[in-house]
Amino acid sequence: MKALTWHGKRDVRVQEVSDPAIKESTDAVIRVTTTGICGSDLHFYELFGPFMMEGDVLGHEPMGIVEEVGADIRNIKPGDRVVIPFTISCGHCFMCDRQLYAQCETTQCRDHGMGAALFGYTKLYGEVPGGQAEYLRVPQAHFGPIKVPEGPPDERYVYLSDVLPTAWQAVEWADIPEGGTVAVFGLGPIGQMCCRIARHLGRRVIAVDGVSERLAMARRHGVETVDLGSHTDVAEAIRDMTAGRGPDSVIDAVGMEAHGSPFAKLAQSITSMLPGRMAAPLMETAGVDRLSALHHAIETVRRGGTVSIIGVYGGMTDPMPMLRMFDKGVTLRMGQTHVKRWIDTLLPLVNDDKDPLGVMDLATHRLPLDQAPYGYEIFQKKRDGAIKVLLHP
Repeated sequence: MKALTWHGKRDVRVQEVSDPAIKESTDAVIRVTTTGICGSDLHFYELFGPFMMEGDVLGHEPMGIVEEVGADIRNIKPGDRVVIPFTISCGHCFMCDRQLYAQCETTQCRDHGMGAALFGYTKLYGEVPGGQAEYLRVPQAHFGPIKVPEGPPDERYVYLSDVLPTAWQAVEWADIPEGGTVAVFGLGPIGQMCCRIARHLGRRVIAVDGVSERLAMARRHGVETVDLGSHTDVAEAIRDMTAGRGPDSVIDAVGMEAHGSPFAKLAQSITSMLPGRMAAPLMETAGVDRLSALHHAIETVRRGGTVSIIGVYGGMTDPMPMLRMFDKGVTLRMGQTHVKRWIDTLLPLVNDDKDPLGVMDLATHRLPLDQAPYGYEIFQKKRDGAIKVLLHP
């Protein structure tokens, strides 16, 4: 089959690889019909080479048609249309019983001290082949796959794999009071959906970004915006919009590659150029993130407010403004998404023909799998108005 494979920094290629096969009685194999390029995929494209192996298959936002199932699978059958959550969880361990599916003890990557295995996400998270491919083996398929109806386009459902549950969790974790205000830093796909979900729940939303196309998309959905390029002090600008206090909650949907952190960017660049055997232990014990978005979030939120971190971070020695956080009484919530926890809430909204979350207004580019390298390039460089890229194997 054809699959998108990793070969080094900014070097991804569509190649022929072995077809997936059933290995365990709880496996399934699907034929992928649509899969997304996620912002966190860009970390492998740019930074996480030390944890990748040449030829690793990327991608963790797939949906498709079930081709084959293992002997113990009863919930799905060949021909079913399914979305595959990016977190691989068993549904019955200590953590799954508490709906902490991203910490599943059955698939937990203990060799690296990490949580549940993820599709297409480095050896830190199990080195499971990803979904930017024609076919995908799905472990723990007795629990993970989400059956969706025939008929509506894939674009309505594919975001259930990651974007929608990730954004919903970010909004839930933000603990926005009724009638309150949330500021969302970063208007990539997750940030866009955070804004729409918070609006759907009746909250006031102020979004921050520096890319005109992203700001315009947010405004289409009733979001107030702050252009990074027009303000020297973003926190002050948002306080001016919120009675001088700041918003009740802030969502950091940017993560480790935020602009405005030149020294951390230099450290990341130097580390990414080291040989893997040197870079990997350095990143695991002394990695430094570009923290400007998080620092802005902490500065912006009102006293006693909550910062919800959904942008991916990977540093182990990040300097944090503890005095400021303590003095303001800030609550931090963060973590990998517990996808299945939110599906029962999201599926009725996605099934609604009125499209209350605007899922049909997110993808800006729809490409065949053969053009995936181009999709990565324009997404990473924010060219051609790329906000969300979908691939069709």
